[in-house]
Amino acid sequence: MTEAVAAPVVPAKGLRSNALGMVSSTVIGMSSTAPAYSIAATLGFIVLAGTGFKAAAFVLLSFVPVLFVACAFRELNAAEPDCGTNFTWATRAFGSRVGWMTGWVVLVEQLLVMSSQSALTGRYTLLLFGLDDLANNRAVTTAIGCAWLLALCWLCYRGIEVSARAQWILLGIELAVLVIFSVVALTRVYSGTAGPQATTPRWDWLWPSGVSVGAAVSAVLLAVFIYWGWESSLSVNEESADPRHAPGRAAILSTVLLVLNYLLVTVASLAFAGVGEHGIGLANEANAEDVLAGLGGAVFGTSGFGKVMGLLLIVSVLTSGAATSQATIMPAARTTLSMASHGALPKVFGRVHPKYQTPSVTTWAFGLVSLALYVLLALWSRDVLADSVDAVGLTIAIEFTVTAVACVWVFRRTLLSSVRNFLLRGLLPFVGGVFFLAVLVLAAIAYAKPDSGETTVFGIGGVAVIGVVAILVGFPLMFAVQRACRDFFAGRSLTRGAVARGGQTIES
Repeated sequence: MTEAVAAPVVPAKGLRSNALGMVSSTVIGMSSTAPAYSIAATLGFIVLAGTGFKAAAFVLLSFVPVLFVACAFRELNAAEPDCGTNFTWATRAFGSRVGWMTGWVVLVEQLLVMSSQSALTGRYTLLLFGLDDLANNRAVTTAIGCAWLLALCWLCYRGIEVSARAQWILLGIELAVLVIFSVVALTRVYSGTAGPQATTPRWDWLWPSGVSVGAAVSAVLLAVFIYWGWESSLSVNEESADPRHAPGRAAILSTVLLVLNYLLVTVASLAFAGVGEHGIGLANEANAEDVLAGLGGAVFGTSGFGKVMGLLLIVSVLTSGAATSQATIMPAARTTLSMASHGALPKVFGRVHPKYQTPSVTTWAFGLVSLALYVLLALWSRDVLADSVDAVGLTIAIEFTVTAVACVWVFRRTLLSSVRNFLLRGLLPFVGGVFFLAVLVLAAIAYAKPDSGETTVFGIGGVAVIGVVAILVGFPLMFAVQRACRDFFAGRSLTRGAVARGGQTIES
């Protein structure tokens, strides 16, 4: 289908073109979500919210608005495949200041995620080798987490092909273990060897009836964020063999594969463990932080095979954290590179390695800032580190809201030209944007309660304080760089509204 929409010329940044196919982009998008860790660390809390077996319904339900937002990413990328993604598109739609702050919000969430994943890789590396006592030693886990972070930065620096190959391996291990876990758990349930707590899966688990409004809201707030990360497939769009179309398709495919993976693991876990408050039950608060660790021994047993699979479950969470860290460094470096290329940051951040064709300065700058932030939070307090991770939810909601609304606004003149445009560029992104705006408000209210997290500041929940302060820091930084970036803030280097004007025809 063709239509009249301006296709801006994306400035060459020196990145390696034609390096990635759609499958590699999909792998990067899926890896960024940390499927094993995300479901392991979230499923128990969804059940504890009061959903019981209907936890599966909220995992499925939360996928719908994510898919709507993915449509917005796809359409915007087809019009302008810039590795700055949200930053570039928000600038086109709403001007330089909104675009700059959008880029800042994306970088904040990526910095906070790196802290959590570094802590995860540090802890699970020790657990893999049976060093459980050291796994609780903050100094040791921090040191190992830092080593992982630097090693992954080096991989990203060495080239996009090297990074993509590493992602294939890490994600392959992760998904293989999750599938084996689910198949064995369900086989034991249907064969009657799972134990008295087991329950045969039912179709009504996928429909959220009988759940209170409060429990439903809490479950959605938890479930919706396990999908975050798929948009990383679009940050490598300029390195794709088909920049305008493949990354967008990879984003959609990533979300679909994620929901299938999450549903399989969720149904298998619910069926095998049940929702009891004791033992391996998913409503047991002692298991909530990692339900897979609690279920591994019960599902696989304690024989030789069971011990091997127990180790592989640890490996799957470890590779999940490593893959996510690597897939977070890549988009963060490219967002910053794009901002510098468009004049929104000093030119030094726009440097690309002449041989490896990767963002040289921004990759290491992001890695070192992430390392410093992780060490600071880890040494300061585990409670502050935990609340910093939860604060990512606020930034994700802002990112998705702005991008979805930007899609509607950028394409507003062509929405009524076809049914396709009305749905994929108008209605679905608008509904997704409204949903995440509501999530932002509800999350801010929930996180502001003194008992919502691990810390409080002047009677306000630490999660809300950390999230809001981290976002607000962007304003003085933006004003500080304005003098050196006058063309950008005057709207000359990245023109507002250019995507929506003109008569050039592009395929969509």
